[in-house]
Amino acid sequence: MTSSEQYKRQIMNDLAQGNVESLDSPSTDSTKEYQNFDDFAQRTTADERRQLFGRSLHPNNIPTSQMEPELQKAIAQIKPNERDDVARAFLKHLKQRGLDERQLEQQLGLSTHNAGHMTADDVSKLASFAYHNHPDIFREVLAEQPGIIKFLSNPVVGAILGLAAAKWLGGHRK
Repeated sequence: MTSSEQYKRQIMNDLAQGNVESLDSPSTDSTKEYQNFDDFAQRTTADERRQLFGRSLHPNNIPTSQMEPELQKAIAQIKPNERDDVARAFLKHLKQRGLDERQLEQQLGLSTHNAGHMTADDVSKLASFAYHNHPDIFREVLAEQPGIIKFLSNPVVGAILGLAAAKWLGGHRK
């Protein structure tokens, strides 16, 4: 196992094992101990994940040149139905900003504007576009569709998520 994989595993274990008392809103709810990242993703709300990601997932913190290859690898690893959901979420939010699916298809060189028929490469292009041009949409989609995060392997990404998680989790461990 590479040190990057060990580091990622440790970040995810820390996230899964943490006490979820927030610095912003103290809670005594001890039922929120997570077995693993999938458990965390299933049992947390989009609002909780949105708070966790805050401003940490932003091109100022992780350069696009580092994030894009990570997104390509991560999106290629998620299940096709989850990939469709991610594509739909990006398209929905981008459309709310006045960006038409057909325009995005042409501008980004996508194979289609139909989320259900997009390839992993198409979804990666959408994610990279959102990350670079609309980081708030990128964070929103990750809060709605957290499955991508568990496949990000870059230590820088893990470190930033770890810092956000430590703040969100209150830095406490049982």
